[in-house]
Amino acid sequence: MQDQANSTSPRQSLCTVDGPIIVGAGPSGLAVAATLRKHSVPFTILERSDDIADLWTNRTYGRLRLHLPKVFCELPHVRFPPDFPAYPSKNDFLRYLHSYADHFSISPLFGRTVTRARFNAATSLWHVTAVVEGGEVTEYVSRWLVVASGENAEVVVPRVKGRERFAGEVLHSSEYKSGERFKGKRVLVVGCGNSGMEMCLDLCEHGAIPFMSVRSGVHVLPREMLGTSTFGIAMNLLRWLPVKLVDRFLLLVAKMILGDTEKYGLKRPKLGPLEIKGVTGKSPVLDVGAWSLIKSGDIKVVAEVESLGCNGARFVDGSDMALDAVIFATGYRSNVPSWLQDGEFFREDGKPRSRCPSNWRGPNGLYCVGFSGQGLLGAGADALRAASDIAGRWQEEMVAAAAPGAATISPV
Repeated sequence: MQDQANSTSPRQSLCTVDGPIIVGAGPSGLAVAATLRKHSVPFTILERSDDIADLWTNRTYGRLRLHLPKVFCELPHVRFPPDFPAYPSKNDFLRYLHSYADHFSISPLFGRTVTRARFNAATSLWHVTAVVEGGEVTEYVSRWLVVASGENAEVVVPRVKGRERFAGEVLHSSEYKSGERFKGKRVLVVGCGNSGMEMCLDLCEHGAIPFMSVRSGVHVLPREMLGTSTFGIAMNLLRWLPVKLVDRFLLLVAKMILGDTEKYGLKRPKLGPLEIKGVTGKSPVLDVGAWSLIKSGDIKVVAEVESLGCNGARFVDGSDMALDAVIFATGYRSNVPSWLQDGEFFREDGKPRSRCPSNWRGPNGLYCVGFSGQGLLGAGADALRAASDIAGRWQEEMVAAAAPGAATISPV
């Protein structure tokens, strides 16, 4: 590794690294690093926060559990401890990730915010610029770049007319920790995905009065059916049946267990839950208790928000409601387009142009892990493919460099 500094302010340095540069120390970045370690390939991880798994550590609510059984959420090479519950808690999962990093001796460079990554065609090298707190700038150079910053790097907050006039509290779900401080308050949750539904449940259990604003259709499925996980049943059926037929089965059983969701304001999309997941990336809601409270009226489903006023909200159906707080459970987005200078592989929304399963490898030594829209299971599969491909190329370069008469060319 080389380090070269100049006298400009802020301090700048150049660093040529062995092996790939990995951007992101979440589950995807850790999975790539662990697999590279097993291939004896060195790597450098750049992470903007001060610890691994920033999303899970700092931007999730306290009662969160994995929505899928643990067998579908394990990273490559290491199983969950047998004493972990079927659906591990947030703290369980973080313990697993820290143990995983320790097991493979993964030590990311924390506090490095990547601001730019460009490929130099003349040298066939990636130049990745990272800034640390205080303004110090380092340019890392490598033949390979792995984008593992994820689909959930930045919060998404829609623009709502009149928000600046609202006198109550407004926050994103990433800031929500518990419903305890909202006891007795009227809280509008904007969004009806897994997080929105579970926050409504948490608010209700802490004595708040939650309302859930629904803009579009949503598939609500029981987390388990026929004595096993709904996701597990779906995965097994997809081995033998087309997705449309599996969707019909899931919706039939869901209606038998839950009843008619449209009767309570939750219209189902025209596409089935698995088909819509494949097309848009939108996951079905796996119910963990909110549905019964919607049926009882303790969680009230309301229309899309038209605007906010001083004391509450107006909805597109013309109704008004007094509120004490508004929580936007409106998800996250990728931030890759803000720093990766590559117009070929990623779209403007920060997702790969290619569809899964061929979206893990791009041109010029570029890889991406965790962008398949298939959660931790998909990220693990991406990591195995990317690390194996990099390891093969690494070995080829090592053999070439060791050959008699091989020239040594400085990439800088």
